Amino acid sequence: MTLVYLIGGYCVRMGVIQTEGLTKKYGQVTALDSLTIDVDAGVTGLVGANGAGKSTLIKILLGLLRPTGGRAQVLGMDIAAQSQQIRTAVGYMPEHDCLPPDVRAIDFVVHMARMSGLPAHAARERAADVLRHVGLAEERYRLMGGYSTGMKQRAKLAQALAHDPKLVLLDEPTNGLDPAARDDMLHLVQRIGHDFGIAVLVTSHLLGELERVSDHVVVLDGGRLLRSSATQDFMGDTGMLLVEVLGEGDAQTRMGEALARAGVACRPRGRLIEIDTRGRPPVHDLVRDTAVAEQVGIVRIQADHARIEDIFREEAPHGQPA
Repeated sequence: MTLVYLIGGYCVRMGVIQTEGLTKKYGQVTALDSLTIDVDAGVTGLVGANGAGKSTLIKILLGLLRPTGGRAQVLGMDIAAQSQQIRTAVGYMPEHDCLPPDVRAIDFVVHMARMSGLPAHAARERAADVLRHVGLAEERYRLMGGYSTGMKQRAKLAQALAHDPKLVLLDEPTNGLDPAARDDMLHLVQRIGHDFGIAVLVTSHLLGELERVSDHVVVLDGGRLLRSSATQDFMGDTGMLLVEVLGEGDAQTRMGEALARAGVACRPRGRLIEIDTRGRPPVHDLVRDTAVAEQVGIVRIQADHARIEDIFREEAPHGQPA
């Protein structure tokens, strides 16, 4: 979905975020290198290793850093001339712990809502709503210094949503969370982008997370754009078939050798056997018949799909994902 703005009596379609040649240098270090991207509504994942330029980009979009070169728009507003208006319309969840420990969550979120322009009564109502949405309804009167890491992340998310923004920028929202809390946070991110109708730009160096929740992924490496496309385009069929057999060692070896004798190009891949099916007819029946002949049990047969991390191996000139 692309946002539509009324400019001079005409409807103009434009993305949520647009950058053109955006560059940021710190002395001899280039944090962003001529970055040109176009981000639409929904959930967009911004992925890259630590130091790839993700946080720098977010701070520039919010007007907290000045770019060395290039330009950018957020919600149709220029970052150089309208940074205050951008911050009014955008919610921001920072990566690091920045919550005042001696303040209750409800008071903090109300304060942040009022700082964004909401009147007192509306701010309190909105704060109660967003704290309920992020799962802190029962804990909203506790001092945040006593919160767990997961609760602190939820409180930071709540303040980012307090003023009903059109866009939220989430910087490493799953940082420091255990697997269960990470799943809950990712579910919240997905709800914000799809159920609440708020555009989301979420950063992470954990590649698998963005595959799960993003509609679109922007991959950065060393401050440069490596690739930008729909998430499903990253995860197409590789032409490989993965076979897992019951047992390891001898069973896997016998199965692989038997398939090779039958003219199938295959190789071990951890506990799996990887079969190259490109340019040849389906081999499922052959795999089944070979397993029967070798008296090997099959656990699963599935097509192999690409992952975002494969982009780094194939295209990144320098650096691997963290």
